[in-house]
Amino acid sequence: MNIFRSLLGKVWHDPNAAEVVKISEGQLYLVRSSAVRGGRECIYNDAMATIRRVPSVEHNFQLVITRVYEDGDQELLEDEEETDEERVFLIGEELEFRTGTTPDGEPAFIWRDLQGDVDELYEFVAPSTNEPTRAFFETCMYRAMYERKYRASADNLSDADLQEFIWQPPAAKKSKGKATRKASASKSDEAQTPAREEPAVAVTSAHPSVRSPSRTKAAAKSSQPEMPSLATEPAELHLWDKEQGMFTKQADVTARVARNPTGGQFDYWLLASTDEGQVLAHRISSEMNQRLSSRVLSITWNNIDDNGNAYSWCLRFLSEESFDNFQRAFTRAMWETQNQWPWEKTKPDEQSYVLSSNVEDVEMKDAEDEEDEEDAVEEELDKSEDEEEAEYPDEDAEAPPMPKGRNKQLTVGYKGDRSYVVRDDKIGVFSHSGQGQVKYYASISNVSTPKGKVFSPKHVMLHDQDTKMVLMNPAEPHSLYNLDIERGKVVEEWKVHDDITVDAIAPDNKFAQMTPEQTLVGISHNALFRIDPRVSGAKMVDSQFKQYVSRNKFSSVATTEAGKLAVASEKGDIRLFDTIGKNAKTALPPLGDPIIGVDVTADGRWIVATTKTYLLLIDTLIGEGRYTGQLGFDRSFPANAKPIPRRLQLRAEHVAYMGHSVSFTPARFNMGEGKEENAIVTSTGRYVVAWDFAKVKKGHLDKYEIKKYDQYVVQDNFKFGDDKEIIVALQNDVLAVNKKNLRRPTRASLAPEGPSRSSIVDSPY
Repeated sequence: MNIFRSLLGKVWHDPNAAEVVKISEGQLYLVRSSAVRGGRECIYNDAMATIRRVPSVEHNFQLVITRVYEDGDQELLEDEEETDEERVFLIGEELEFRTGTTPDGEPAFIWRDLQGDVDELYEFVAPSTNEPTRAFFETCMYRAMYERKYRASADNLSDADLQEFIWQPPAAKKSKGKATRKASASKSDEAQTPAREEPAVAVTSAHPSVRSPSRTKAAAKSSQPEMPSLATEPAELHLWDKEQGMFTKQADVTARVARNPTGGQFDYWLLASTDEGQVLAHRISSEMNQRLSSRVLSITWNNIDDNGNAYSWCLRFLSEESFDNFQRAFTRAMWETQNQWPWEKTKPDEQSYVLSSNVEDVEMKDAEDEEDEEDAVEEELDKSEDEEEAEYPDEDAEAPPMPKGRNKQLTVGYKGDRSYVVRDDKIGVFSHSGQGQVKYYASISNVSTPKGKVFSPKHVMLHDQDTKMVLMNPAEPHSLYNLDIERGKVVEEWKVHDDITVDAIAPDNKFAQMTPEQTLVGISHNALFRIDPRVSGAKMVDSQFKQYVSRNKFSSVATTEAGKLAVASEKGDIRLFDTIGKNAKTALPPLGDPIIGVDVTADGRWIVATTKTYLLLIDTLIGEGRYTGQLGFDRSFPANAKPIPRRLQLRAEHVAYMGHSVSFTPARFNMGEGKEENAIVTSTGRYVVAWDFAKVKKGHLDKYEIKKYDQYVVQDNFKFGDDKEIIVALQNDVLAVNKKNLRRPTRASLAPEGPSRSSIVDSPY
């Protein structure tokens, strides 16, 4: 195998190369060796085999068998709703991969069908591939097994290091027993510890058949540490069937919230078991995207396995008492996990606040049928020509090539119909040309300090009627930079303070960018202050400065039309101020998830805070006590009447179709002077997501629509003064999309699609 060392150096050492090696011609068979069912079934008559990196999990690789169509074949299948075009297998020792020959003497690669019966094997026959290529493919398979097993690079391995992965016939091997034979996960070697056991989740087929947990071999109880339970309740375990579009019951189980003592004081797990043993073990974290419904007594959540497959699970409880007990235990476990602090040490009113945030009355039903009749009629009436988006413009052959790097930030102008996109040390300027079109207008290149040092802005904000742009330089956290947009260069450095950093900024008020207002608001990790670039020396206004002794980890700030402030933190708490320099009027306790962005309606009534997996919507109107009718910016909430925070999140079954975990970008209300906010927009991965705010305020938290693109969405926001047009910055493109072109999340709308007919601009800045 050492003869491939130079070739391995080219393909294996490049982490950006998705594909390691490919065999372009072959056939895939399913072989059954038993006497009763013996035979070879041809799965793909023409196929190619690829070893591919798993992009989201280091040291993991997939064996991918893809069907190859002859000319004209693919067109015949376009009318079919489902086609079996690809099968994916996570590479590990459990595949028992080896080489062999067919009965006709043709060379083949052979591995186990982990989703099938004991006697079923896959066979990829590659008669037209030369022997060195087959040997190189085999070597890459063993290297992938090594990396997965040892979580380490396979660079510089000798042939001897790979010997353990070369399959030997059963007679030459020690008996391995039957404990690992029927594990439905592709990682049966990991099923012996609770910290890794997910036997009912991980699959290796691109089109897996759902295996009932009752058929899954449980880990030996003697090998598991005793895990004390916070709650133990009977329940039904359901799994979302992607083919049928509905939850299907898997088993009657005993559900537990338990602490794993070997993982530390706050390592909690969601467990499910039958009489035959444990069938499910998922670590409790915000990545679960959990939803609890008191209406149907259920909890739904997501799990994404090492192979990148996403699943939606559901526990449905048999009584309100069981659900309440489990909900309290789960909320406590989640809170302690996120905050690393004992639940008992929190105040009773804070516990009530956290508990109220974790229950959503969302029915467990088919996502395809979740809209009511009124919505269906409204959607039908909205069908018109403006639903058809403009086609991709033809690429200009004379346009200069795209520079290195990718789009990183978007800011939408308040005046002059402009949007600005940051890409490394360049800022692209785009005009809104009408009819939903975004057109590249100009670029500002080589963004640099007045001393000529080039930098890539960490954050940008328009200022002074869109004539200036305030830049944050990650290398100079104590300063801001004033970029003159008309001149296209940085003209001033504003030194804010020698000791206090500027971690985030916001305008003096919601619409300050429309005016000549010069001051702005800044935060550090534990301070809130005003910045006035007109004063000499340090630009911080000493009389408008509030610093906390503790490290509060402030992360973002937003202002109302009246200049009142909402400050959020990485801890997850939110403070409301009526002015800078005084204590917060309201301090809302943390749920534990870091807040990465905050926005507020112009009147200050509503706040939306963004975490990685959900948006937190808070009504600041005080509903009880002597200050009833006032806002939390002006008065403190009574201790027994804090607002009820509402989570806006994607349904677990929708995430299962999307195929990856949720990672929201900062959410924004639509905005415009004299206009009421009626929508919230954010994005995750390749999806733009928008909520109907009017319906959300009525309690319909599931009223969101989506649109998928072929690139990751970097940031999106409504065009100023418009509640229909959304400006979207993709990694390499900038576009405008009408909100009507977003669709209800269904299997069809979440599935991959071709180029959308949006006004996409491949901008050459």
